[in-house]
Amino acid sequence: MVSPRFRRFLVAGWLAAGFAGPAESASIHDIRMWHAPERSRIVFDMDQAVQYKVFTLENPERVVIDLPGTRLQSEVPAPGSTGPFIERIRLGYPDSSKLRVVFDLEKPVRYYIQTLKPVNDYQYRLVVDYYHRDSIAAIIESKPAKPARQRKPGEKLLVLIDPGHGGEDPGALGKRIWEKNVVLMIAKKLKAQIDREPGLRAELTRKGDYYVGLRKRTRIARDLQADLFISIHADAFKNRNVRGASVYALSQRGASSEKARWLANKENASDLVGGVSLTDKDNTLAGVLLDMSMTKTVSASIDFGREVLAELSKIGKIHSKRVEQAGFAVLKSPDIPSILVETAYITNPQDEKLLRKPAYQTRIAQAIVAGIRRYLKNNRNIYAQ
Repeated sequence: MVSPRFRRFLVAGWLAAGFAGPAESASIHDIRMWHAPERSRIVFDMDQAVQYKVFTLENPERVVIDLPGTRLQSEVPAPGSTGPFIERIRLGYPDSSKLRVVFDLEKPVRYYIQTLKPVNDYQYRLVVDYYHRDSIAAIIESKPAKPARQRKPGEKLLVLIDPGHGGEDPGALGKRIWEKNVVLMIAKKLKAQIDREPGLRAELTRKGDYYVGLRKRTRIARDLQADLFISIHADAFKNRNVRGASVYALSQRGASSEKARWLANKENASDLVGGVSLTDKDNTLAGVLLDMSMTKTVSASIDFGREVLAELSKIGKIHSKRVEQAGFAVLKSPDIPSILVETAYITNPQDEKLLRKPAYQTRIAQAIVAGIRRYLKNNRNIYAQ
């Protein structure tokens, strides 16, 4: 079940990955998991650096990781909770100095193993990602993007909603809630309301507690041929008195870097300028055409953000009275008006209290929908059926 071709890349020796071996017994104090449609991630939280050895076994198919000088201080995940790729996880001690982790596989897989050093609230981590055998993150990210939406008469406009963070990335932390959780709740309420709007429908970049790469979020927007893109977040700041909502569009610097990226592949970039071929244009002319297209998109994003901000100001405090601009990666769809909404400051006690209330989450969603209506009404010529 493990791809024979991929097996050639398995590491047969001891892997340090920039880590020194433990001077004394290391402890696994937690095992965390997140499952996305195309990936499962298992994280072993440890109190110190470890070395490991990985190999595969057949009949039945298994992935085995040996961890010398390591002890388990956590419960083993129960069968049925280990995602779509793993039947179960077993742990044991083939000898007194070595912990063995065995993944009994459910289906054909590819996998990637890495060790991570401490950062923020995390200690050392051993991270195992499982993918479909014919799909791996690097392949997904490198596929050519689909062309921009070609709308048909009567077809509903698609709004792609992007709940920030997810999985092992909790985002900003309040005293009682995490950003990744509250923005997903708001995003689901927003989708339900958009789906009730005549002529509109919505999709989510993630539907559960798992992480989606920043570039992949914009790729989803293009693959689904979205008309509008809204990323939902909750802000944080060291000063707990700071509060209120903000709306962001892409900065000119961010647009310039994205233009250079698309200019490197003129053939794929042709759909960004109305299907005009750029392969026979020199870099200067192609750059001008792309710049015009992206400038138009950034301008549309600012207009879109302004309408949403006006509606958000009716339900609560606004941190910034104008649409801010920054180089957020999720805003870099070159031909899709895109905004990032910081719904409130999760580090502010008053804002956090509001964010925890389902009724206030609904009001945020209603304000964003009202902003969408205002934007579409003012741009009938662009979005006319």
